[in-house]
Amino acid sequence: MAVLTVAIIGRPNVGKSSLLNALAGKMISIVEPTAGVTRDRISTIIEKNDRYFELIDTGGYGIVDADQLSEHIEQQIRKAIDSADIVLFMVDIRDGLVPLDQQIARLLRKHNLDVIGVANKADSAKMFPAAAEFARLGFGEFLCISATNNLNKSVLLDKILDRIGTIEPTRPAEPTMKIAIIGKRNAGKSTLVNAMVGSDRVIVSETPGTTRDAVDVRFEKDGKTIIVIDTAGVRKKSKIADSIEFYSYVRATRSVRRADIVLFLIEATLPISQVDKKLARFIAEEYKSCIIVINKWDLAKDTAVTGDYEQYLTKQLPGLRYAPIAFTTATKSKNVQSLLDLSAELFKQTTTKIPTPKLNKAFEIIKGERVGATKRSSGGWPKIYYATQIAVNPVTILMFVNKPQLFEETYRRFIIGRLQSLLGIAEVPIRLLARRRRQ
Repeated sequence: MAVLTVAIIGRPNVGKSSLLNALAGKMISIVEPTAGVTRDRISTIIEKNDRYFELIDTGGYGIVDADQLSEHIEQQIRKAIDSADIVLFMVDIRDGLVPLDQQIARLLRKHNLDVIGVANKADSAKMFPAAAEFARLGFGEFLCISATNNLNKSVLLDKILDRIGTIEPTRPAEPTMKIAIIGKRNAGKSTLVNAMVGSDRVIVSETPGTTRDAVDVRFEKDGKTIIVIDTAGVRKKSKIADSIEFYSYVRATRSVRRADIVLFLIEATLPISQVDKKLARFIAEEYKSCIIVINKWDLAKDTAVTGDYEQYLTKQLPGLRYAPIAFTTATKSKNVQSLLDLSAELFKQTTTKIPTPKLNKAFEIIKGERVGATKRSSGGWPKIYYATQIAVNPVTILMFVNKPQLFEETYRRFIIGRLQSLLGIAEVPIRLLARRRRQ
């Protein structure tokens, strides 16, 4: 049985994102005084006493969006309503009942939904009587809460679970793999997400900066649950205009850290930029398995880049030499399924557990080659006694050596390259550590 869905619906700036963060116990949605920050449907799984439900944050109903995205935002709200088992209808107790609240109430009544009224920003009990006027909306008494102060948070949770009632609690399937999509603005990240899941799950627009939050989208492929994370487009720090863009950047980088596989999107029609190079360095420094995805490949005939494109990428992004390259046209869903298959293959490589005998046999071959090793007059040759794997994702190998300081970066890169080849994990990074062997 699927996990029940609870959607938070309300006009702009009533505190929907603050409520999602409060119930989740962590910062998921961006919270800003500016109206209309949330655009896509942001969701998370909430658990209490072994009961589970999916909580969905939505954009503000009736927002006049500066980027002409109001219609897109409203479509996402309607999809949240259509999929919801329960709706949290949120109002602002300080503003009182306003016409837009009444308009939302009429919309909810059309859908014949199970609605819980929530009057937010009730920071003290003295404000509670003011919630009485919201009963005119036709959904009974509104529960007074303060999302920022966690006031009545547990009461609201209990009320949701009461509405769920005696339905058998369903633990959501653990994701087999988490895929983060990262890249510059307008590279096609949201279009690729929608192509992967087969529906308009996130807003797609020609307007730069459409996606603001990191949006987790769960879907099934071959009987396995996958989470794909859409992220905000990254641009130069000097061009980050406000706190919203800053938080978007922070969430994008955080998404890379929590992902198993990173899809690094590059637009085929543009040369590699400084932002692309910075993102590539960040991915490599985090030891993330990565696919370099060249999107809009159908338009590549107009690109200024000539010659062998793969060689060009290797030269421009040397830290991601290990990363395979895929060519897609997300708008036409071209090569999207093969991209998912390749992601699964990389995940298999990066979670490989290498038997110690096989690992040390590879090191015996490497020691015999001694390419890249440098003898120092003061310390002699670098010597590897034995090695063991201590972690996966990334594959992390600990070498026991004579003197760690003798293992210069050039030699380490040589060892990693040979291990990738000898162990059959050539397309994922290896984290190589050296420790002095105790006498």
